[in-house]
Amino acid sequence: MTSETDVRYLLDRIAVQDVIARYGLGQDLHQGNNTDQDLMAQWAEVFSRDAVIDASDVGQSSEIGLADYIDFMRGTDRKGTAGLGKLFGLWQHREGYATVVVDGDRATATSPFFHTHETRDGRANVIHTGLWHDRLERRPEGWRIVHRRLENGFFHTFARIDNPGDLLER
Repeated sequence: MTSETDVRYLLDRIAVQDVIARYGLGQDLHQGNNTDQDLMAQWAEVFSRDAVIDASDVGQSSEIGLADYIDFMRGTDRKGTAGLGKLFGLWQHREGYATVVVDGDRATATSPFFHTHETRDGRANVIHTGLWHDRLERRPEGWRIVHRRLENGFFHTFARIDNPGDLLER
């Protein structure tokens, strides 16, 4: 590699990692009770319009289009009270550092994720872990995920603790 190609590779790699991080922001900036459930405000910078998501590892389709994926997350009315929004009122999504391979205008990335969710009734917290396997393309608007496959790690439900300090006093 030359210095110029090294720099291009590093810039592309950082851009791909930013795309993956924006996925979590798209979720977290639109919490369950927020009237703004427009995930596309951030996800337009994450996914191509023709992206396909494979969520078959968690019982969904292996070929979900972006609009249907958002319906699954927030419901068709985008009010956050349907889809997964019916179950969860608060959440936090952490997308881990991706391993990235750039090949010209295409890239692949694998990244761990750690997602936490509080149920709407407040009685439990759900932790979901796994891996994202992404194929990305450089488009005129920048790097975008064109295919994402979810590899399930685990789901665990934990009881809610109103005052975590109480754990220390036992």
